[in-house]
Amino acid sequence: MNLKSKFSLIIACVAYLLVFSQAYSQNADSIRLNQIGFYPGAPKKAIILDADHGIFYLENTAGKKVFTGTISRSVNKGFNGKYTGIANFTQFNATGTYKLVIPQKAESYTFTIANGALKSVADGAIKGFYYIRASIEIKEQYAGKWHRAAGHPDDKVIIHSSAVSKGRPEGTVISSPGGWYDAGDYNKYIVNSGISTATLLSLYEDFPAYMQTVKLNIPESSNKLPDVLDEALWNLRWMLTMQDPADGGVYHKLTNPAFDAMIMPDQATKPRYVVQKGTAATLDFAAVMAQASRIFAKFPQQLPGLADSCRMAATQAWDWAVKNPAVLYNQDKMNKTHEPKIVTGGYGDTKVDDEFVWAACELLVTTQNHIYVPYIKLVPVDAMTVPNWGDVRTMGYYTLLKHQDIVYTTAFNELPGLQTDFLKMADNLIANAGDNAYQTVMNKVAKNFGWGSSSVAANQGMALILAYKLTSDKKYLDNALANLDYLLGRNGTGYCYLTGFGHKPVMHPHHRPSVADGIEEPVPGLLSGGPNPGRQDKVPTPSSVPDEAFIDDENAYAVNEIAINWNAPMAYLANAIQALEGKQKK
Repeated sequence: MNLKSKFSLIIACVAYLLVFSQAYSQNADSIRLNQIGFYPGAPKKAIILDADHGIFYLENTAGKKVFTGTISRSVNKGFNGKYTGIANFTQFNATGTYKLVIPQKAESYTFTIANGALKSVADGAIKGFYYIRASIEIKEQYAGKWHRAAGHPDDKVIIHSSAVSKGRPEGTVISSPGGWYDAGDYNKYIVNSGISTATLLSLYEDFPAYMQTVKLNIPESSNKLPDVLDEALWNLRWMLTMQDPADGGVYHKLTNPAFDAMIMPDQATKPRYVVQKGTAATLDFAAVMAQASRIFAKFPQQLPGLADSCRMAATQAWDWAVKNPAVLYNQDKMNKTHEPKIVTGGYGDTKVDDEFVWAACELLVTTQNHIYVPYIKLVPVDAMTVPNWGDVRTMGYYTLLKHQDIVYTTAFNELPGLQTDFLKMADNLIANAGDNAYQTVMNKVAKNFGWGSSSVAANQGMALILAYKLTSDKKYLDNALANLDYLLGRNGTGYCYLTGFGHKPVMHPHHRPSVADGIEEPVPGLLSGGPNPGRQDKVPTPSSVPDEAFIDDENAYAVNEIAINWNAPMAYLANAIQALEGKQKK
């Protein structure tokens, strides 16, 4: 072979190696795993799409092989009809940064193993609420490049014709500033605020020592209140303005008549209204205020009088609901007789028995008044579900189970049966979760994948955290963590669903500031809705398989919108896991 031929061969070999190396690294998406990291003593799994046998190994940043394992095949096929490979490296617990390698096939995104593995995610999911505050400038010192002007001062809000009452005729102007923007839009809804605010309050109530250590760089961080409570207060104080002082009833929402265009908050200047009082909104309000009262009673110097104000607001709301037990918000019906017509998010609810249960449970624990006991109705195990905004019964059950010392002093005598049934529900959640293609509770059944499926995963995780706290049985904690792994990349799409995190993050959520601010990256710390084959927005997705029916498109609100009731359980789950698995280490 002459010199020219040898040189050509060398060039060809180098080119081949470059192409092979590029293809090799580009196969990272075929390895689905938590893209952030793992705790040393916790389970560690990756899902392999293109191999269900063979070996895998972990490689450190120096390129050294540090662990070798064998890929096993999933017991069951995924929703797409295919088996997956399971790479389990739980027994490897050395801290550091690694990637998982399938020889000659693929290598994963890098990840860490550390005590604080998910601290950034836990903090970020709460900090996401700061970016979506209404009525305040989001300053650069707290928000970096996502700083923006204040929008919606809401100091001149109009009483809608559906919301008139004694002393507040149609057209009356009230002040109702603050709160969080509910979702991708700029409106504020009591029903959804209820479960979201309560979830953040519960995060503090359940993990007070850890949450005292969490500093988020928000304007209130220098005060002597935990940052998570400061953030919850931003919405709670707005909620207090939504109660009619004449009778204790609570307006369903504060809204424009129609959704704003994809513009920044300060450019959205259309008139705003408070709309119709309703039983569901009033009871959700009562529940949150009762919970807030017992929490803020522990901070009398920082928040003088607030606990008493919340307790009074809760009891007044309860009294209104008892007198008005079936005032249901039906937007279409309302629009037939009232102007202007309202076509923003409905949050209508055709039943309020669950709201009565939740409010009664919170008020019972806060006041120890026996009058609430008759309203606490238990349901069979098969009717017990993880909470969502339209079914909040289990929120009340959680409160009873977490405050058993108080409940035993009241006339409620069904606590043992409630705990037994709750743990049966938890056992039903985790049963055979290790058999499915992604090894998670979330991936057990297709019905989990509807609008806001990400919140289903997070709420399942919350339920399992409580089961762990009640029993100290690690099977519940491990499955809660697996659902968090799901949200952070171990899923059918390979996306990390929390904006600003992961190697394959959501980049185009249906969220007005993220679309309109001219910044490439979306506002961080916001949880995308996740796979939903329902496609209510009519935007095509690459797959119709339940756990793959997702597209990262700002127009696809049925799969890629953000919402406070999705972020709140994500914040709870990530922080609870960090508190429990991270052993409160920073």
